Amino acid sequence: MRIDEQVMSIDGQAKQLIAEGNPDRALEILKLALTEENHSSKIESATHYYIMGNAHRKKGEWEKAMNAYQEAIDLDPNSPAIEAKKHINEIMAFYCKDLYNP
Repeated sequence: MRIDEQVMSIDGQAKQLIAEGNPDRALEILKLALTEENHSSKIESATHYYIMGNAHRKKGEWEKAMNAYQEAIDLDPNSPAIEAKKHINEIMAFYCKDLYNP
């Protein structure tokens, strides 16, 4: 199996686990992939972080989601994490005004 196929299967597995309501297992897979993939490209790692952000968002872990999205953006300035992070900022600004105005 080529590296690209491995990455796709990791991403696919993680997305499926999130959709099935098992974001914790998705996070385990992604964290393991990130620690084992010293050879992976920045884009591959950015994709892992983006999906990791989605898993944290599914769990309601907004800060962890934002951190994962930022990692993805740092690695790939064209990452879909840009939009995801923007959406979380909008949600937080609407629902959690105290977080921005202590």
